[in-house]
Amino acid sequence: MVEQRRSVGWREVLVVAAVAVGIVLGAAILTSVLPTDAQRVIFHTPLLIGVLIAGTALVLWRIAARRPPEP
Repeated sequence: MVEQRRSVGWREVLVVAAVAVGIVLGAAILTSVLPTDAQRVIFHTPLLIGVLIAGTALVLWRIAARRPPEP
């Protein structure tokens, strides 16, 4: 029996988009309540660049390490 792979639908796309928007809004709210010195560290140092590079590396590693489906 051949197994059919389920394709991604609009519902899944909207859920991922909503989660991403929620994370960004949460980060914005969190940084707004931080003291001024902590905000300065976040916005005026390469901290955000490091976080973006680490996140991108993690996503690419997960994609590359994914095993192909078994026949």
